[in-house]
Amino acid sequence: MDLIRHRYCRRHTADLVACLLLASCCSLGSNTASAGEWDISGYLAGELRIFPEAPAFRGQDDTTLSPSIVAVPEFVFQWNEDVDRLTFVPFFRVDGHDGNRTHADLRQASWLHIGETWDLVVGVDKVFWGVTESRHLVDIVNQNDQVEDIDSEDKLGQPMINLNVYRTWGDLGLFLLPYFRERTFPASDARLRGPLPVAKNKAMFESRDGKENLDIALRWSHVIGNWDIGLAYFDGTSREPRLVPAPDEGGTPALIPFYDLIRQASADAQLTEGAWLWKLEALHRDGHGDRFSAAVVGFEHTTFGVRGTSADLGLLVEYLYDDRNPEIAPPTALDDDYFLGARLTLNDTQDTSALVGTIIDRNLGSSIVFIEAERRIGNSWRFEIEGRMFFNIDKDDPLFGFANDSFFTLRLSRFL
Repeated sequence: MDLIRHRYCRRHTADLVACLLLASCCSLGSNTASAGEWDISGYLAGELRIFPEAPAFRGQDDTTLSPSIVAVPEFVFQWNEDVDRLTFVPFFRVDGHDGNRTHADLRQASWLHIGETWDLVVGVDKVFWGVTESRHLVDIVNQNDQVEDIDSEDKLGQPMINLNVYRTWGDLGLFLLPYFRERTFPASDARLRGPLPVAKNKAMFESRDGKENLDIALRWSHVIGNWDIGLAYFDGTSREPRLVPAPDEGGTPALIPFYDLIRQASADAQLTEGAWLWKLEALHRDGHGDRFSAAVVGFEHTTFGVRGTSADLGLLVEYLYDDRNPEIAPPTALDDDYFLGARLTLNDTQDTSALVGTIIDRNLGSSIVFIEAERRIGNSWRFEIEGRMFFNIDKDDPLFGFANDSFFTLRLSRFL
């Protein structure tokens, strides 16, 4: 009965998506072009990745400089006095060396309708949950675009129906997610692939419906005094795959992604007290073998007007904990670690800012150092520098496969 009910819900959810999209198109067609307004924006960027060290594994490209080009146009049409909006944001990258990093995606392709105390999103969209800096622990709706970066901040667009209701007791969001997006992975000859390539085309799923499993998420959020609080529940296919050793189609040793069904309850909170931000993200998950819990807790303290200037300096400290069993759950390097960082914002006309930090494993001594800095040039250009550096990576650390893959990224973007 559960299987029949699930397939019924999945089929009728897809029908509902089609009907709602058709309704939005009919609503658009019933208005003259003069009743709506187009906005076209986005950016083009050229990137250069620099790998200072030789690769650790046979078959990896040993090129030091790896260029790529990115295009992210954004098209928005609003009508009905701006209560209806269509958003279309495709993503394109052409990479000089990683064939899997050359890819396209729909980051957004959605219709938004705004009511008096509610709104509805239908289509492909992106959602972000969380408050901490070092790890976005509770952010589960969208899949990681892992070929973009290893920091889990780049996300694939997620097909969804999202109804949000706004009341005095808080904001409530319901998410129906009728189609699953697989995680992207570097090609077999690329850097940042790890000791074995991932055979993405052989992915396996616990659900009989595979990618068409209907995932469900709920989130309540509210502001109470100086507190911003969020509680969420997710039931569906895990965005984190287990990587199972197995030969690929050619018989070469590889890793096969296996996506389990999970249930996850989570909470995030931020307390604002003057120059202090106290932050927490925590979850409890069932479905990766034993149930486990994880949390990130810490603070950010900002000094405004450093030495009489307009610059602000923020100091960040966080502790990361995760008690999952790495033998039966997707392993994580962030299970008992400290994060120390600093954020400098000059508040100048060029929007200059920089974030530097390190994550240190409390037991193994492994550390990741990262830097992110950007500065606007004129009205339409922006220059960015990003770095990910690995130091003293222990052979038992899940990051050991990246030990020789420290890299820097230089990016010049032209905004439309």
